[in-house]
Amino acid sequence: MSAKIYRPAKTAMQSGKAKTHLWVLEFDQETPRTIDPIMGYTSSSDMRQQVKLNFETQELAEAYAKRNGIEYRVIAPKDPQRQTVAYPDNFRYTRTQPWTH
Repeated sequence: MSAKIYRPAKTAMQSGKAKTHLWVLEFDQETPRTIDPIMGYTSSSDMRQQVKLNFETQELAEAYAKRNGIEYRVIAPKDPQRQTVAYPDNFRYTRTQPWTH
């Protein structure tokens, strides 16, 4: 049984950052998914795939995994690099591209 510990990224559908400060422990897939030939649904007999545990810090998630004998890997979060853009830069005389509508 193995798992990954990560901090989820901001959802692309909204501008809010809710639940991005929590760390998630998610179990890896142990058995492959199967496709139902009649309906086309995908299913799996592995129930751990449905479990996602939330923790306040990375250390708490790692401690839980160690305490329960779960092999884990930590995926480091990538913080976004913000670019400062100002409206007057559109009309700067040193602009490399011409300004058009």
